[in-house]
Amino acid sequence: MKKHLIFMMLVTGWFCSCQKTPKYASYDDYPVYDGSDLELTYTPEASTFRVWAPTASEVKLLLYDDGNDDGASRVVNMKRSENGTWKLQIKEDLKGKFYTFQVKVNDRWLDETPGMWVKATGVNGKRAAIIDMIETNPAGWEMDVRPPLKLGVTHVHLLPSFDFASIDETKLNENHYNWGYDPLNYNVPEGSYSTNPYDPAVRIKEFKQMVQAFHQSGIRVVMDVVYNHTFTGENSHLNLLVPGYFYRMNPDGTWSNASGCGNETASERAMMRKFIVESVVYWATEYHIDGFRFDLMGVHDIETMNAVRLALDKVDPTICIYGEGWTAGPSVYPEEKRALKKNAKQLDRIAVFSDDIRDALKGSWQHPEIPGFVSGVDSLEESVKFGVVGSIQHPQIDYSRLIYSKEPYVNDPTQVISYVSCHDDLCLADKLRSSKPLGATNDEILRFDKLAQTIVFTSQGIPFIYAGEELFRTKKGVHNSYQSPDSINQINWDNKTVFQDLYQYYKGLIALRKAHPAFRLGTQENVQQYLHFLDWGIPNVVAFTLTDNAKGDTWRNILVIYNGNRKSVVVEIPEGEWNLVCHDGRINLTGIAQVKTTAFVVAPSSASILYQQ
Repeated sequence: MKKHLIFMMLVTGWFCSCQKTPKYASYDDYPVYDGSDLELTYTPEASTFRVWAPTASEVKLLLYDDGNDDGASRVVNMKRSENGTWKLQIKEDLKGKFYTFQVKVNDRWLDETPGMWVKATGVNGKRAAIIDMIETNPAGWEMDVRPPLKLGVTHVHLLPSFDFASIDETKLNENHYNWGYDPLNYNVPEGSYSTNPYDPAVRIKEFKQMVQAFHQSGIRVVMDVVYNHTFTGENSHLNLLVPGYFYRMNPDGTWSNASGCGNETASERAMMRKFIVESVVYWATEYHIDGFRFDLMGVHDIETMNAVRLALDKVDPTICIYGEGWTAGPSVYPEEKRALKKNAKQLDRIAVFSDDIRDALKGSWQHPEIPGFVSGVDSLEESVKFGVVGSIQHPQIDYSRLIYSKEPYVNDPTQVISYVSCHDDLCLADKLRSSKPLGATNDEILRFDKLAQTIVFTSQGIPFIYAGEELFRTKKGVHNSYQSPDSINQINWDNKTVFQDLYQYYKGLIALRKAHPAFRLGTQENVQQYLHFLDWGIPNVVAFTLTDNAKGDTWRNILVIYNGNRKSVVVEIPEGEWNLVCHDGRINLTGIAQVKTTAFVVAPSSASILYQQ
């Protein structure tokens, strides 16, 4: 009976093949569907399916009893509906079933796809699942709230956790690894992180339980999102619905490849923009995600990123957005329209990573052997100062001497992520080891590490640290460890004892910034008013003051000195009685010593911080 039914549906499809595939002069002419019911609307009484496929001559829905094996139990033709969509309603309770769509374009049936708006899938994301999302909510989910933005460690940034393609979820015992920058289904949690990837509800509920646990600990959750490309181009779940539409192509018909992964999505097109905006809103509402880090944000257009900000503001304006303001290759889309770092002033409360401060402090990311300011390299002082002010306009910076940018690129320092390492490239400890100057000891490398993070935490941008850096985390010299096992990527918690001094120093930096608003002035105007650089003409030394109880700080005047030299330096500090709270690799906010003379010695490869009441 089952075989007969499938045969009859295929015959029906053959009789319908006389329908013409719609033709459009350009992608701009494609109809735009503005409804909120794409993919699946489930109730126990009926399931309604809607898919956007404006160039299709036919679309059919295939129903399955299993998420991985067995053939379709039913194949049903969908009907053309408004604005390029196809619709079908089945008045049954289909919960527990799986489905795919299949689209016919130019007299050719494309491969099956679970769709691009899919919210639940079976193993390996091949088939969409019909579930009741309410049943995936853990106990107390309706009471889960975003933690208040307390100062200190406020967010944990997760690498991509949506369904990605490179891990075979049926063979998890083989211990294959990937960071997840190979998107398959954007709105579904990755199955390999769940206890049962075959059950579509398990991965969803467990993801929610994870977010809930972080929230209960007072920590918000940032999700790394990779809308700039898909794992494959031709056979992606996007392209199998509307071939070509969701991607940028070069004039010669080849795939534009700003992602460096073989393709790049076309965020400027109405339905791709709609998808990105609706996707982040979905994660923020269904999963209570508190922030989004956009991978290769420079691939996306500025208008789409601002639309994301506007949509999330309607959910909660405290949801943070930041991203990489660059690409991994050239794009066919105009630079001036893309969310690149140099265009960040056009972004509304969206931050970009500062490669300026990163490479000024630790050295070139491209050349492991090249050191930076903290390891004794001079001529980087202006780039360090640029990082200190958060990449804004400041009258005491010579912008012609910066290593990358040649002008301010943000409106306020809150648009900048200050950091020295993340998951990409060598982590801080490995970079400092690989670029260590001749004769540098392990103790010196630890000093370089402390100095680098002191600059990050006393700069005006948003500080970001790679988890485990406080424990001198190492990836054993592997810079691109996306496929490396736990022996490379895991955090060695025993290092908390081995590097207890470093761990306590990091805690001191966090406490310093938390207690003193002068280090987070927030606006360009405040930074220009309260932060002033001192210039003693000493190579590889940067110093500044924060004056007049900046932003209501309890310390009237603050003096910060960075010595990137591997030897002590003597500087002439302003007159008065100073309280020393950070010096020679130690932090004590209750005070280390009092300083009453103007001649002050800054220890090698370290920072000193003093204040006046």
